[in-house]
Amino acid sequence: MPMVVGVVAGAAVLALILIVVIFKLMWRVAEPNEALIISGSKHRTEGIEEGMGFRIVTGRGTLVMPGVQAVRKLSLDLNETQLSVDCVTHQGIPLKVRGVVIFKVGDDFVSIANAGRRFLDQQKLMSERVHNVFAGHLRSIVGGLTVEDMIRDRDKLTGQTRAACGTEMEKLGLIVDSLQIHEIEDPTGYIKNLAMPHAAAVQRDARIAQAEANRLATEAEQQASARMAEATRDSEILQAGYQAERDNAAATSRQAGPLAEAQARQEVVVQETRVAELKAHRREQQLQADVRKPADAKAYEKRTLAEAERDVRISAAQAKAKETELAAAAEATRVKTAASAEAEATKARGAAAATATRATGEAEAAAAQAKGLAVAESTRAKGLAEAEAIAARAAALAENQEAVVAQQLAENWPEIVRAGAEAFGNVEHMVLLNGADGMSDLFAKALTMGGTG
Repeated sequence: MPMVVGVVAGAAVLALILIVVIFKLMWRVAEPNEALIISGSKHRTEGIEEGMGFRIVTGRGTLVMPGVQAVRKLSLDLNETQLSVDCVTHQGIPLKVRGVVIFKVGDDFVSIANAGRRFLDQQKLMSERVHNVFAGHLRSIVGGLTVEDMIRDRDKLTGQTRAACGTEMEKLGLIVDSLQIHEIEDPTGYIKNLAMPHAAAVQRDARIAQAEANRLATEAEQQASARMAEATRDSEILQAGYQAERDNAAATSRQAGPLAEAQARQEVVVQETRVAELKAHRREQQLQADVRKPADAKAYEKRTLAEAERDVRISAAQAKAKETELAAAAEATRVKTAASAEAEATKARGAAAATATRATGEAEAAAAQAKGLAVAESTRAKGLAEAEAIAARAAALAENQEAVVAQQLAENWPEIVRAGAEAFGNVEHMVLLNGADGMSDLFAKALTMGGTG
């Protein structure tokens, strides 16, 4: 009997140990940062369609049938991927955008299921896939923006990128915890050139403000020095006046005794009083020379130094203006020299043209002279011929005058008739006194006048 009890107890202990071992083999616990995906039997999970073929467990334990079901883990930790994307803006300017995307698998069963289908065996490639998604959308969004928009409103670029990638990330079962654009690199220097006018304006305003502050400080120092000199002068003048009054009082007290003792010496006292007044006046003059004039001299010195400094600045400006004027004069001299050289060249060309013109004129003059000589020779020959004809006509007239006259009348008879007829050209009415004889006489006289002509 005790043996039976011992055997039963041993069997019970073995059975208990076996149950514990089997339970340990079948029991799986999901850590807070992971999800268990159990496949091998049909399960229904809340939020997921029926018949998916696997079960999702997060944050608790579950029983798994060894050999029947398979258990794999999907990490729910944060992941990050570095973005380094070459983009081109709407203006055609190439840029390199650098940033970081922090993402993780979503905590809901739908996101875990989507991520499990896509990355369960490729969880190390998750960052690369996310980088490709964001790089494509980032290029598309930057292509519609200008460089100025990207610099002034990075939140807009970040928001548009997250919104554009949201649907695809949801399909992958991922959620974006953070998207940051760290740096926008500009290999062409466009951003630097864009900032140069603003930087120059800031430097200009800073220099102007510093110069204005220096001017105000200098004026304040000069005014303070002048007020100090004026106060010192007034103080010394007052002290001198008080000293003069004390001296005058002392002199008056010294004179009171002699006045009381000898009224008869009134004239002497008057003279002594005058002497005392003269001394006081001289003392006042001495005080003016010893106190007020040095103070005025110091104030004059400070004013002179300030004016000298101003004159130095004016002289520097005048020197700069003179330098500019000399440069302009040198440029004008160069231009004048070039103009003179051009004038000399023009003069030389004009002289050559004049020489050619003179030669042409001389040739034409020689030709005209030769032509004139030929004409003169022709005229001379013609004149000699006419002279010989006249001589011959004269000899003939001497031998047979009537025949010559008759020949000339015959040759010039038409002209004689025309000249005689011109005598009647202006006559409107003519009266004949003796009929046909008068007409004959009239024509005879007309022909005689024509012949004479």
